[in-house]
Amino acid sequence: MSFSGIIVAAGSGSRAGGDKQWRALGGKPVLRWSAEALLNAGADELVVVVAPGAEDRAAETLAGLSKWRTVAGGAVRAESVSAGLAALTCGPDQSVLIHDAARPLLDRAVIDRLIAALDHADGALPALPVADSLRRGADGLMAGVVERDGLWRAQTPQAFRRDTIEAAYAAWTETEAPTDEAAVVQRHGGRVALVEGDPRLMKLTYPEDFAMAEALLSQQTRYQTRIGSGYDVHRWGPGGSVWLCGIEVPHDQTLIGHSDADAGLHALTDALLGAIAEGDIGDHFPPTDPKWKGASSDLFLLHAAQLVAARGGRIVNVDVTLICERPKVKPHRQAMRERIAGLLALPLDAVSVKATTSEGLGFTGRGEGLAAQAVATVETPVSA
Repeated sequence: MSFSGIIVAAGSGSRAGGDKQWRALGGKPVLRWSAEALLNAGADELVVVVAPGAEDRAAETLAGLSKWRTVAGGAVRAESVSAGLAALTCGPDQSVLIHDAARPLLDRAVIDRLIAALDHADGALPALPVADSLRRGADGLMAGVVERDGLWRAQTPQAFRRDTIEAAYAAWTETEAPTDEAAVVQRHGGRVALVEGDPRLMKLTYPEDFAMAEALLSQQTRYQTRIGSGYDVHRWGPGGSVWLCGIEVPHDQTLIGHSDADAGLHALTDALLGAIAEGDIGDHFPPTDPKWKGASSDLFLLHAAQLVAARGGRIVNVDVTLICERPKVKPHRQAMRERIAGLLALPLDAVSVKATTSEGLGFTGRGEGLAAQAVATVETPVSA
């Protein structure tokens, strides 16, 4: 079964609170769910249509996947779909599935039904019969009854041969933009088949839709709890401030290191990497690489969090302990917690930062350096 895929992810998602395609669902970004579904089903290529300037964000979201590339979309859906079609490299008779990023729970069976329908139709879309009674309203009052017989709820992806959908768009002369590709093909004289949809293939439109999707996933997926630990040390040297847990703290010394030497974030990065058995911070950001000289440790922590998300996992809570005689950590502890919570998209009560001295003993007690240790709890899906 040969097909190409297009995912439309260029919208603002304002009704869902904005940027819904990048938000986490079941431990990984909404966009990644759709991309994995199409690629795992055997897509020869996948074009992801994003807003101009969002290419780097897409690269982070889809890290580790292959056969995909991005293209900038337009102001309306039709422009974005046209951009996606133009970016394809397949032939004119290739089957093309066009999907909304906002419908993440795409099942392989739906894809198979769509491709099969193209043997006898010019296009195909998954649909569900309308089950609820329908009413027409005006000024907050019921104004009439709408018969539901013959009414269907349209879903995506929608499937077409490449030359069919391109010709239909080229012939579209209406002043208003089409609502979907099936309408374009039908207006051009094409026959569009309805195939069995999937109730789980819901569109994430409003904030409450995310809660419903999370509930669906929690019933379908078994998770295991994994714990990782991290430890880091840096020596003191001349300076006027020190970076600790993402916060610059005034001090009469600084920590010496290849990056910004933030021991707290380094330990926490190692804890996250340890929880998913992905080595340590040096494997991903070698101190011998000049690229990371003076780099903010925020980058290291975000990378580890993205690896967790790529596994379909989620971070439950983190705990960092700083070991030093000076500087005093308590006045900055709340800011450190807030910074880490922001970086990891965690609630504040899931982030702990604390400090202790070594009672004058050892290298920390002698003021030669600072140590940090961290623990992270992560939940990841259990492989079938």
